[in-house]
Amino acid sequence: MKFAKRYLFFLVILGLLFFGKFYITTIDASSLSDFRGGNLQPEVWDPLVAESVNAGNLRVLIDNHEFSNVSMDIYMDSHRNIMVPIRILRDSMNCSIHVYREKTVLVEKHDYVVSFTLGDQQADVNGKRVDLSTPLVKKDEQFYLALNDLSDLLDYTSNFDMADNQYVTADSSDSSSMFPAKYDLRERERISSVRNQLQYGTCWGFAAVSALESSLLPEKNSTFSVDHMVLANSYHVNLYDGGDYTMGMAYLAAWQGPVYEKDDPYGDAKTDTKLKPVAHVQEMRVIDGKDYEAIKKAVFLYGGVQSSLYSTIQSAYASDDNYNRATASYCYIGTRKPNHDVVIIGWDDNYPKENFNTHLEGDGAFICQNSWGENFGDKGIFYVSYYDTNIGTHNVVYSRLESVDNYDHIYQSDLCGWVGKIGYEKESIYGANVFTAKHDEEVAAASFYATGANSKYELYVVSDFKNTASFSNAIKVAAGSLEQAGYYTIDFEHPVPVNEGDEYAVLLYISTPDSLHPLAIEYDSGNEALQDVDLKDGEGYISYNGKTFINVKEKQDCNLCIKAFTNDR
Repeated sequence: MKFAKRYLFFLVILGLLFFGKFYITTIDASSLSDFRGGNLQPEVWDPLVAESVNAGNLRVLIDNHEFSNVSMDIYMDSHRNIMVPIRILRDSMNCSIHVYREKTVLVEKHDYVVSFTLGDQQADVNGKRVDLSTPLVKKDEQFYLALNDLSDLLDYTSNFDMADNQYVTADSSDSSSMFPAKYDLRERERISSVRNQLQYGTCWGFAAVSALESSLLPEKNSTFSVDHMVLANSYHVNLYDGGDYTMGMAYLAAWQGPVYEKDDPYGDAKTDTKLKPVAHVQEMRVIDGKDYEAIKKAVFLYGGVQSSLYSTIQSAYASDDNYNRATASYCYIGTRKPNHDVVIIGWDDNYPKENFNTHLEGDGAFICQNSWGENFGDKGIFYVSYYDTNIGTHNVVYSRLESVDNYDHIYQSDLCGWVGKIGYEKESIYGANVFTAKHDEEVAAASFYATGANSKYELYVVSDFKNTASFSNAIKVAAGSLEQAGYYTIDFEHPVPVNEGDEYAVLLYISTPDSLHPLAIEYDSGNEALQDVDLKDGEGYISYNGKTFINVKEKQDCNLCIKAFTNDR
């Protein structure tokens, strides 16, 4: 009889668990043994709870970013901790998170620096040891943290709602900033080696690859080829001609690179266009001019930010009215446009204004990496005042790099990338590119440029394109909004199958506030560097309302910047 009662009690508890009639956080498992015949200690009860939670649709809401165990490796462990892969935390929590020496995870937010080490039951929080519910674990080459532990350490408010099978955590810190007053990627092993561009006009290439390399550190230490970026892109330039960040973006977005320095060494004016990229860059964010908080956030989250300034000095040993060589501090105030690219690797809000040759209103400077060798500044690093006219005006950060097996194929017709914009004198436009499938494939993702901040988009696929009437059969595959301008790849929740030899179309609706021409295009602007641009390789259409489409090649002589990514079936 006692056994029957115990069994009945157990079924009732499990029934309540499955139907969500109570909250896990209100149950004291140790008290269950007080029931007559009960013996449900935590080591027995907790795994049962975890099993039932994991069997359902477990959802996690982090600062209004939702994740689910249906599409993400999220689970409750046998001690009732919510375990999440660290890769989701950077963007959802707006924190800096990196892996060091394959065993330690460093998390930074506000004034907190928190270090977790595999198997260690304690974390290091601003130099103090703090007990954890469960240590950092590694499964299937992924690191997992207990979200409840991390939330507590970062001043988040959290609760688990059993009725909804959802863990909710939100930032409750009273800090006014997500990052400290001073931050230096050198102190976090997140800058690449300082190099020397020599006599060439390749600062833009060095800034691009250095920022790219920084975005991979400390997990992966790579040295990419500047020669290949400059000479193997689709622009008509040589090592002396100079360039800008949009050329580097086009080269990377087209999967023309990056390649390793050892495979295409610098300075010989030779390149090999047959070299294959060693990584695929799928996202590059363009930060609004002079938005210093956004620049700091990008450095903090992603790594070095490529930016530009007007340089009045041309060598590592020079000094003038704008550059104080003794303090490695630079500030130009004037009307000249940028002529030199650098990488912002940190900041110091309290850097003394007295360190600059120019009389300034206040303190503060960005910490920048140059490409004039280690004899310049402090081993290649120098300070640029917040009051400099040009620093922070043109900025890009490389925020999504993936392995070369992320997709099987890329379809594109805009090898020179974002050269101009097209539109109907209003914020929104429809644009579509048509491609021919090389194999039996699935269209898994599409990419495009958001030409301004807070753009909203919708993506559609036409799997069997015949003519513009086919757009009425478009299948919606994704929608969302983008906080910053830049180049973005959007993965489809449900890939769309296409057959070998058939034409298919990717249709984009985009709306960009305050824009009259919101869609990025490739065209011949008359710039000498674009003399080799190929405008015959694309079939693109635009529409005012999504119903009537015109061919952009015939009407505007341009290509649309919309790419497709597929996987073989």
